[in-house]
Formats: sequence, C-alpha cells, structure tokens
Amino acid sequence: MKLYKPEAEIFVADGTPLEAALGRVTDACVAGHPDDLEIMAYTAIASCFRQPDRGFLGIVASDGAGSPRTGAYGACSDAEMRRVRRREQRKAAVVGEYAAVALLDYTSAEVKDGQADGVALDIHGLLAAARPRTLYVHNLADRHDTHVATTRHTLEAVRRLPAAARPARVLGCEVWRDLDWLGDKVVMDNSERPALAAALLGVFDSQVAGGKRHDLATPGRRRAHATYLESHGPDDLEQVAFAMDLTPLFHDDRMVPADFVRAHLERFREDVEDRLLRLRRS
Repeated sequence: MKLYKPEAEIFVADGTPLEAALGRVTDACVAGHPDDLEIMAYTAIASCFRQPDRGFLGIVASDGAGSPRTGAYGACSDAEMRRVRRREQRKAAVVGEYAAVALLDYTSAEVKDGQADGVALDIHGLLAAARPRTLYVHNLADRHDTHVATTRHTLEAVRRLPAAARPARVLGCEVWRDLDWLGDKVVMDNSERPALAAALLGVFDSQVAGGKRHDLATPGRRRAHATYLESHGPDDLEQVAFAMDLTPLFHDDRMVPADFVRAHLERFREDVEDRLLRLRRS
C-alpha cells in the first residue's frame, strides 16, 4: 500500500505481512498525534489485546514535531522530536500488540489545511483495506484544531467508501475537551488491564518527561468520570471515558458536521436552562 508522504510508514509489530495484518482488524482509530491513540481509544486497544479474532489499527495523521518539550527533550529540534515520537509510537504498537499502526507523517499545518487531499486519501485507503467494524476518532467538539481537522479528513475518507464498507459504529473521543456535558454520551469502560494502560502512556517519555503528564492526567480523568457519572449510587466502574456517537454523521452524506454538533450543544443548553428554571425560588 502506497501512502502519500515519502517517509510515511505502516508498522506491523509482529512481522505479519501487511495484507494479513489489516485483514484481522476489527477496530481502528484515526488520531491527530502520536500518543492520542492510547489516550482516546484505550477501550479498543484493551478489547483487542491478545484476542485472536480481533485486531486494532492505529492511524496517526501528524508527525508530532511541534509538541511542547522541556528537560531532557528541551533542546530537541522539531526534526529530532519527529523521530523520537515516531519511535515511541512504534513501541506502543509493540506493547499493545496492535495489528498495525500507520504513521502518515503530515505536519500539523498540513493536517489543518483543508486543501491537503493526501490526508483523506491515505485514511481512505487504509480503511478500505482494513474494513474496521468500529472506528474511533476525535470528537468534533475537541478544542485542538489538529484533532478536529483530522476528524474532518476522516469523515471525507469514510464518505468515499460505499455504504457496505463503512464502519458500523463511529465514536468521537475525548482528548482536549471532556464530554461529561454531553447528554447522550457513550460510556466506555476503560477499567480493563490497568497495567497495560499505564505501560502504553509511559512509552511516550518525550511527553511525560518533556512536560506533559498524560500518564497522570489520563487515568485521573477516567477515574473522575467513573465517580461523577452517577450522583445517587456507588461507582460501578473504575475507569471511564466518554464518546460522542458520530455514526449518523458518517453514514448520512447529507449531514453537516457543524449542524450535528450544534444539535448536541442546543440540548445541553436546554438541559441547563430547564434545571435553573425548575429549581428557581418562587
């Protein structure tokens, strides 16, 4: 399979031929940066781990070169950071026993460029070959431009597929904005294999030692979500992540992304206003 960028690659950790590796994919995630897969799609990674009838495909759009850095990584150039983050993402694929991980190698600026057709074409080719049943993407209310742009490219890629080849379910996940405000959110249990979750986040030393404690913040958010999910009962789960169900948007080519998100925001506004009116003093 040929990808657009000359240094893009598809890494298969166990050495399986690419066609066979993609053939066992059941779950896929398209993420903006290295380590986003492990933050947003851990449910899929854990569900596929050491399961002979399941396989996880990670697709990373950008090269991660512009990430913040300090300490041991403070003097790294963007080119050096790109190489570091590529190595880390490969290591995560080994630890998580992914079917494959595709590193598309675009800059963040290229991902955010609405005219960069190569991003959608690469994603389309990979999804057409892998045919995942469930697809994880960034939610469209995320506050990171590269994340939202990656999902827009993924939407274009999926809409190029015939209806029968599209993922049966598409979930928009959390990274740079929580989804606890979402009324009809999808609750994803992230409690399984906590050691694996920690190992995956720990692989990205350039982030952990470089000034971004994703290894603490991510399980902390999952734990908080589990506790604050229900106000009138004990915690049923230990680790929870939320997602926006984007399936209708990815299956109906007439839907407009902004309108889809606006409807969720309107329901949230109505819920807040209704509660304030219902509980006001007479």
